[in-house]
Amino acid sequence: MGKGAETRERILDQAVRIASRDGLDGLTIGSLSSELGLSKSGLFAHFGSKDELQIQVLQAAVDRFTENVIRPALSVPRGEPRIRALFENWLAWSNAPEMPGGCILVGVSTELDDRPGPQRELLAKAFRDRAAFMAKAARMAVEAGHFRSDLDPEQFAFDLDAIVLGYHHAQRLMRDPRAGQRARASFERLLSSYKA
Repeated sequence: MGKGAETRERILDQAVRIASRDGLDGLTIGSLSSELGLSKSGLFAHFGSKDELQIQVLQAAVDRFTENVIRPALSVPRGEPRIRALFENWLAWSNAPEMPGGCILVGVSTELDDRPGPQRELLAKAFRDRAAFMAKAARMAVEAGHFRSDLDPEQFAFDLDAIVLGYHHAQRLMRDPRAGQRARASFERLLSSYKA
């Protein structure tokens, strides 16, 4: 990796931290340059605009979700074991130290849900792709004989997402010390409702 690429990665790492903590609106070329000790003009040369910075930060977060949640689960056998790995990886992702404000994707979803533009489109596509992946994992669990054949894969993906979102709110907003325990109990009920 060249020096320019290393600098860009360092910038994106810090930008993800800031956006996790302060939201996309709190992420500016000025705030980023202050935290990194780089000139605004140098940062502007990398991104060109606040919009482009936000888009690249969101894409970096989506890529990191894939690397930390989805890719490791793919090494686990299909079916229920893979779904369990996805769930645990997802909970761990919500508490990753590089995101001091919790999952950046959850945090910025409320910022972008009613704001048209490329940032919203990127995030919505990432959420649709994630739901499709979870639904496919559920279909594979049916094929493996772990879940009943009448399982609705899209509903399963929705329910799984709702559990993790509930965990995020309980953990981050409400500081519920039992958030993980509650999320795991909900997850076990979800799985048991579909067991073959």
